[in-house]
Amino acid sequence: MEYLTHSLLTKSEALEITQKLKADKSSWQDGKKTAGSLAAKIKNNFQLDKRSKISTEIKDHVVSKIISNPLIKSFTLPSLIHGVMFTKSLPGNGYGMHVDNPYMPSGRSDLSFTLFLNEPENYEGGSLCIQTINETKQIKLSAGEMIIYPSTKLHSVSKVEKGERFVCVGWIQSYVQSNEDRSFLFGLDAGAKGLLAKHGRSDELDLIFQAYSNMLRRLGD
Repeated sequence: MEYLTHSLLTKSEALEITQKLKADKSSWQDGKKTAGSLAAKIKNNFQLDKRSKISTEIKDHVVSKIISNPLIKSFTLPSLIHGVMFTKSLPGNGYGMHVDNPYMPSGRSDLSFTLFLNEPENYEGGSLCIQTINETKQIKLSAGEMIIYPSTKLHSVSKVEKGERFVCVGWIQSYVQSNEDRSFLFGLDAGAKGLLAKHGRSDELDLIFQAYSNMLRRLGD
C-alpha cells in the first residue's frame, strides 16, 4: 500500500480549527519564506507562523491525535513527527510539482501527510496531486480526513479557483526507512491483529507477533 487515507479528526474538530485559522489575521506569512530556492519558484500559498500561539496549540493537538491512532502508527511506525504547519490557499494559489527534501532541520522525511481542515465543496481546485507510475492521483478529502504518502513521490497542489483551502501538512520520520519494508510490516501486523480479534490468542499467533517484532528490530533504524 503506497498511501493511507484515514479520518483523524471529527468534522466538528476540523471545522473548529478552520474557524480559529480564519479568525487569526496577523500570523499568516508568505509560504515562500519556508521554501528552498527551487521550491520558492513554484510555491504560492500562505503559512501560519509556527511561533504563533494558535499554531503551537493546534499542532500539539494534531500530533497527539496522530501518535495515538493505532492504524496510523501501524502504517507509519513513527519515530518523529515534525515540520507540522498550517497552510491557506486563496484563489490563484497553488504549489507546482515537487518532491520533499529528504532531510530537513526538523528531521528525515520518510512520509508526508496532508490533513484537510475544511470541506471540499468550500473551494474549487486545490487538489493534492500525487504522481504514480501510471497516473497522477487527484485527492480532495473531507474535513478531518488525512492522507499519508511516501515523501519520495512527486506531488503538487492544483490552483485554487474559488474559496479558501485550509490544510495541515507535515512529515514523519519512521523507525523503518524503506517504504517496501514498512508495507510488509503493515500487512503482517494487520493480519495478525485481525486473527487475534476473530479467533483470540493462540500459540501460533504468538509466533507471528514474535516474527513481526524481530523483523521490526532488524529493519528499523
